[in-house]
Amino acid sequence: MRDYSIGVDEAGRGPVIGPLIVCAMSIPAEDYPILKEMGVRDSKILSKGKRESIYKLIIEQAVERNWGMAIIVCEPSRIDNNRSSSNLNELEVDLFSEAIINSIDNYESGSIFLDACDVDQERFGSKVRLKLGSEWSEWKIFSEHAMDSSNSLVAASSIVAKVTRDDAMQKLSDEIGLDLGSGYPSDPKTRSSMKRLVSGKKPHDCLRWTWSTVERAWTDLHGTPVPIRHENNEISSQTDIRHWIEGNHK
Repeated sequence: MRDYSIGVDEAGRGPVIGPLIVCAMSIPAEDYPILKEMGVRDSKILSKGKRESIYKLIIEQAVERNWGMAIIVCEPSRIDNNRSSSNLNELEVDLFSEAIINSIDNYESGSIFLDACDVDQERFGSKVRLKLGSEWSEWKIFSEHAMDSSNSLVAASSIVAKVTRDDAMQKLSDEIGLDLGSGYPSDPKTRSSMKRLVSGKKPHDCLRWTWSTVERAWTDLHGTPVPIRHENNEISSQTDIRHWIEGNHK
């Protein structure tokens, strides 16, 4: 039996606009050198152009070599609804676990590498293990902060998650007709778009209503507390990489 590895990372934990993306990739351990040959590194230290070029190479190799990939898109409404009963760390445990499960078929053991989202990296790994259940008991789980800097498979997942998140933000900007920027509160383009996004009878669906940035912008404009979001949780996943390419990168 071949030795398999799964790497998991996310993009979009902190933004006030747009989805949180989680990507899990599974590869035979013997394919690690291919990632290094591509120049795979932590997505945060790559330029936008370099990320996108490496992303294309990852997708090409994923199709050619039948690597597993699961991309989870967690919409703002899901994030807001989760805040009423839990916290973002717990939500990411759920999302990481779902991505892992959807990234591979019919392999009974291997190694899983997590870029830990919790301040306590061991606790995050333990919670993911518990969420995965007994069927994954033979898998080793390694949970560390900044794992995308030390493990090229996690770095590849970080690149896919980041490019997917950037694409989602560009689509939102096109649909709304407003440059939303990166979606992070520190981005001037994002800050300048807030007044319009909270100007209606409710905050725009692309916003995370429970974020303090939205609460302040809404209260400043309307003089009332931000509404409570009453929507069905929205979460989608894509595990067929060919379908993902056709639907999102024509």
